[in-house]
Amino acid sequence: MSVRGGRAGHQASGKDEATEDGGDERLGETIRLLRQRAGLSIQDVATSTGLSTGMISQVERALATPSIRTLRLLSIALAVPISYFFEVRETAETSRYIVRRNDRRLLRLTASGVLKEALTPAEKGELEFYELTLNPGGSSGTDFFQHTGEKAGYVLSGRLRLWLNHEAHELDAGDSFRFPSTVPHMFDNPTQAIARVIWVTTLGAARPERP
Repeated sequence: MSVRGGRAGHQASGKDEATEDGGDERLGETIRLLRQRAGLSIQDVATSTGLSTGMISQVERALATPSIRTLRLLSIALAVPISYFFEVRETAETSRYIVRRNDRRLLRLTASGVLKEALTPAEKGELEFYELTLNPGGSSGTDFFQHTGEKAGYVLSGRLRLWLNHEAHELDAGDSFRFPSTVPHMFDNPTQAIARVIWVTTLGAARPERP
């Protein structure tokens, strides 16, 4: 089902919506250390990503929770896969090729209403494979973005609204998709029920859509 329309609704962000388990603090510290290790200033990262210096500073200080789009841009600027930002469970079994269900690395983006679980091992590769849980109203962010490679997915439950070139496609459980990542895209959950999606992406340089 396709519906013509503009951008999805704005998702608020801020410290008051941060996780209570220290996830925002850990994520912010990871980004700050990676930036410093690369010898980059906040302005350098802002110039590279198109994000504001204020946003980057707030994320580093755990005063704002980034969207998936923001993390994708930061991962490219800092030369690490987005899965580098994931929280590793203390009891996780380390394997080069296998990920056990109870050992998945997690990324909680409370302000965006998204829980992202890595289904691929931590070792860097060309393919990233996730299970996304989207709370009602959860989204990838408020802007379209694009990069080289491809994306694909399968809706396990609930409904996903996938925006491609400003056109919204509503996908229900059992529906699937694939598209070139060069197509401007974003996604959200427009319902009052939780949605779960398998999400696959190949790595590439991301950039925001230009008007």
